[in-house]
Amino acid sequence: MNEREGLMSEERRQFIKGSAALAVGAGSAVSTGAWAAGSDAPEKKEVRIGFIPLTDCASVVMASVLKFDEKYGIKIIPTKEASWAGVRDKLVNGELDMAHVLWGLIYGVHMGVGGPKKDMAILMNLNRNGQAITLSKKLADKGAVDGASLAKLMASEKREYTFAQTFPTGTHAMWLYYWMASVGINPVKDAKVITVPPPQMVANMRVGNMDGYCVGEPWNHRAIIDGIGVTATTTQDIWRDHPEKALGTTGDFAKKYPNTCRAVIAAVLEASRWIDAGLQNKNKMAETIAEKSWVNTSADAINQRILGRYQNGLGKTWDDPHHMKFFDDGAVNFPYLSDGMWFLTQHKRWGLLKDHPDYLAVAKSINQTELYKQGAAAAKVSLPKSELRSSKLVDGVVWDGKDPAKYADGFKVRAAAAA
Repeated sequence: MNEREGLMSEERRQFIKGSAALAVGAGSAVSTGAWAAGSDAPEKKEVRIGFIPLTDCASVVMASVLKFDEKYGIKIIPTKEASWAGVRDKLVNGELDMAHVLWGLIYGVHMGVGGPKKDMAILMNLNRNGQAITLSKKLADKGAVDGASLAKLMASEKREYTFAQTFPTGTHAMWLYYWMASVGINPVKDAKVITVPPPQMVANMRVGNMDGYCVGEPWNHRAIIDGIGVTATTTQDIWRDHPEKALGTTGDFAKKYPNTCRAVIAAVLEASRWIDAGLQNKNKMAETIAEKSWVNTSADAINQRILGRYQNGLGKTWDDPHHMKFFDDGAVNFPYLSDGMWFLTQHKRWGLLKDHPDYLAVAKSINQTELYKQGAAAAKVSLPKSELRSSKLVDGVVWDGKDPAKYADGFKVRAAAAA
């Protein structure tokens, strides 16, 4: 038995042990009821949660499929949506109660950027890492297989280069812009950037509508399976342990239904813990969400990268310990104020915000840290020591949330430089 097989066998043993304990725990909790009647009871029993067909909708879907929601006195109704713009509109008009959603979308709507202005709320972070930037096979055939070689090709072979992201203020736009800027490409000046819904990325690349895109899985690995794209970088290589999707709602909903919000947080935390508990759970999750009603792809497009097994489409393979995580003992899920502030700094950097906001005040009004702490206590999930955290991104610049205006203005490549 080699080292990897040994590790996998140990993981399987841990899974069997862990899932048996989980099953016993879940059964007893359901029968006794985790919420007392009265003031703690969820005000709204059925909660419509929108999702986009992506691997990282898994914790919301599995909370419903595995009935973790019932444990907390609610019924999660996952609702499949076609685009992030659709998710935004349905959240704002109340058709959806909550959504698996982009951090930057919630912050953008709250600031009146990229849609109608409305007070918004983030209840928790759903996952870290696990997105990627895909370049077309045509670019790869010309030598553009990573950031540096892309910049070289764009400088030597002048034409309009088109790249896609999933929503103008969203995470994928910000990862794409940050990565391009780190190799000297100004995404505002040097390229055409378009918005394409995640499930449509592969089809659009197949017909030649874009040279590259940034999106969540499984739509990067799918491009490799289909032979039309290569993985140029992963988002964890841009910012290790970055926030990705959030559980978002409106400010009004969070104020009106706090017990419901706490119950959903607790249920999704339980599902997140279940997914990350071991290999068998991850494979079961992949098989489940691959079904037509959820992501509608093959399980093999999902299950490799959630285990950290990567290939770039050009023969290179590697095991990435910083692959998509849903729980990681609760480290994934806390809605850090500094994470929200970072998106505001990038919105300012790229001209989406004209003036510096009060970064910390905005983050405090959006990120429902107290509701999260209460939901985490119900699910027995540990909390971080601080509501701010520090990270070093791909360009070597450290982000810690302490001087956001200086940070936002400190980038050499930004929208102002395009004038």
